[in-house]
Amino acid sequence: MKNTKKIAVLIPCYNESKTVEKVVKDYKKVLPEADIYVYDNNSTDGTDKIAKKAGAIVRYEYKQGKGNVIRSMFKEIDADCYLMIDGDDTYPKENAREMCDLILEKKADMVIGDRLSSTYFQENKRPFHNFGNKLVRGLINTLFKSNVKDIMTGYRAFSYEFVKTFPVLSKGFEIETEMTIHALDKNFLLKEIPVEYRDRPAGSESKLNTVRDGMRVLKTIARLFKEYKPMIFFGLISLLFFIISLIFGVPVFVEYFQTGRVPRFPTLIFSGFILMISMLSLICGILLEVVVKKHRQLFELFLIRSYKNDGKDTK
Repeated sequence: MKNTKKIAVLIPCYNESKTVEKVVKDYKKVLPEADIYVYDNNSTDGTDKIAKKAGAIVRYEYKQGKGNVIRSMFKEIDADCYLMIDGDDTYPKENAREMCDLILEKKADMVIGDRLSSTYFQENKRPFHNFGNKLVRGLINTLFKSNVKDIMTGYRAFSYEFVKTFPVLSKGFEIETEMTIHALDKNFLLKEIPVEYRDRPAGSESKLNTVRDGMRVLKTIARLFKEYKPMIFFGLISLLFFIISLIFGVPVFVEYFQTGRVPRFPTLIFSGFILMISMLSLICGILLEVVVKKHRQLFELFLIRSYKNDGKDTK
């Protein structure tokens, strides 16, 4: 058992020279015992030099994209608590201690800094971003029967167990959505605390592309919905094709019972083909649901083994 609790502050950066120095110094002030890591993602404005001068441990990730940076961070850094923030100075340092304490006291596996319940919609000047946040929140809470208030925030704290068992698949800004869905599916304990959000300072530009990155997030939700909830996903597809089959097939059968003849064989064949797709989709959903359930069981066993290997089991 470790005598001291190690905190790692993770700051993924791409061209944040305007703000990174302030961010590093702010979090060194509120978490003096923490190691501050800045991972530079091919910046061209000297972000790495400024961060190093401010006292951060600077490392590099040459594969472009926030998801790629997070993958390297989670793989390379060992700590009891991980605090992830953006390098754009939009998140308040005042909540950092509370978020870390919730992790260190085992009261949460992931703490979410909830911007949407606070000042986000007033501070954010990009209306499509506001709409996108609401849309993603509504979709995930509906599909996964949850009540997470801020799905896409970059202000989060994690436990060691979450970080070391989270398979990072996303390459870009959709990584936060993937984290949230993974936590919900694997029954990790989530806590949300409202945090004030301030828009980027003058001269600092967002790297988000509203349309491109928004589409990536929606594709990620669809992919993860299929992978985590296959029975519902393929069940809906099966229902859709079944309804189409009925629309085309029922009139043919009505004509048959009225006249004893089937004058529209192509329609009947098409209806039967669509019905076959419906049945195959349903079977796929049933089989994949068994696979997903087995995967959850194996994941729980893996978690138990991870606890033991980390020396955290009690006798």
